[in-house]
Amino acid sequence: MTMKHNQSIGKWGEELAAQYLEQKGYSIIFRNWKSPYGELDLIAKKDGTITIVEVKTRTGKNFGWPEEAVTSLKQEHLMNAGMFFLDEHPEFSEQHWQIDVIAILIESLIDRSYQLKHYENAVTSI
Repeated sequence: MTMKHNQSIGKWGEELAAQYLEQKGYSIIFRNWKSPYGELDLIAKKDGTITIVEVKTRTGKNFGWPEEAVTSLKQEHLMNAGMFFLDEHPEFSEQHWQIDVIAILIESLIDRSYQLKHYENAVTSI
């Protein structure tokens, strides 16, 4: 698969994740927020909690389940990026925050079927 194809699958996964979160009562406040530690896919707010969401989308299990791509190094980058985000946005610094992972496995590109798993508070201090 080409890089462009992978990027479009990733963007579709992020859109599916955002729609899912909005249906669950979250407000998306940032998408693809960039920091020196990497990009944060989604930043959402619900009930006074800031939720940083890492979205992993795969079209098959050849390389493992999507959530398996959130390695310990990736988790460390997410923690650092999350702390950087709070430093850059003091209006959120007093709120509880957490890092969730949404894993999306595309079952069929033809009929656009997929499985979505939401792992709340999936990344804790390392």
